[in-house]
Amino acid sequence: MFDRLSEETRAALTAADDVEAGPAERAEMLMEIAMGLQHRPRSPDHLQSAVALYDKALTISPESARLLRARITARKGTALQAIPGEGTVWLERARDAFEEAIPALMDLGQPEELAEAEMNLGVVVQNLAGAGHGRMTDAIAAYQRALRTFDRERYPQEFAILQNNLATAFLSIRFADERSKMCEALAVLAFEQGLKVVNLIDHPSEYAMLQNNLGNALQYASSSHSVENSLRALDAYDEALKVRRRETTPLEYANTIANKANCLANLPDELEHPERGNFANLAQAKRCYLEAQQIFMTHGEPDRARIVAEAVMQIEREILTLPTPNEISARTKVH
Repeated sequence: MFDRLSEETRAALTAADDVEAGPAERAEMLMEIAMGLQHRPRSPDHLQSAVALYDKALTISPESARLLRARITARKGTALQAIPGEGTVWLERARDAFEEAIPALMDLGQPEELAEAEMNLGVVVQNLAGAGHGRMTDAIAAYQRALRTFDRERYPQEFAILQNNLATAFLSIRFADERSKMCEALAVLAFEQGLKVVNLIDHPSEYAMLQNNLGNALQYASSSHSVENSLRALDAYDEALKVRRRETTPLEYANTIANKANCLANLPDELEHPERGNFANLAQAKRCYLEAQQIFMTHGEPDRARIVAEAVMQIEREILTLPTPNEISARTKVH
């Protein structure tokens, strides 16, 4: 595979040296070939070769072709952010590429090009912030700039994705005071805004993602209405599971049923009588966890399987501490 990839890259570089074509035309040719490599990469080699082609295109393109150079640089940023690996070096290079491209796109490009670059910049900065190499507020600002173009009427899918990203960014900000609750409320609002523009039929993937993440936001929110939030979270998970099925999207399905299990484990069986315990909900939660654990193991996710296995053991310990039916009856009997 690597030899074939090297041949394709060499052929592209040879074509770029064709003196019969102008430098801008050759640079565009390289950009198109790089985008083709990047579209469905079979390995990180494809992405790194795409980056090399973008770099070659930048050396060929005239300095005066400011918009073309910005487009090449922005595409290079998308390839860099997709390269897997330890550390943040690729993400940092991607951030630099987007920040370099955005001023020219702002001056000369289409609004959609600029918004796409801002959205990608937000994703990169959000990941860097999670690793301690960036500020989450910068990611939020980039998403909000992208929303100036990707509004709910004209670009519902992009709008929904941006709302999801905004919400997860808000949830990543931690304060020790009331500002933390404000961020949680903003996250829930963003998920709900996204769900207003996508639906189960036309945008199933985005719909399921937003519902799953809304469930998580509600479940873990610091609120005096924890039971109400948990019930809303269960409804959201069930909506996500209309799309996320074991047969078609096993890992996403496993994530959602594990989230649902955690929610169930913290709810009483009878909301009006919490003193009667939650044996039924714990049993259902255990079944969900065990199914998720099996899926994670089958699909090569041992770390996630281990986390779920620990949750199963915690539930088993809780079940052992529950009162027996006779104890519950005696506790609730009217004397």
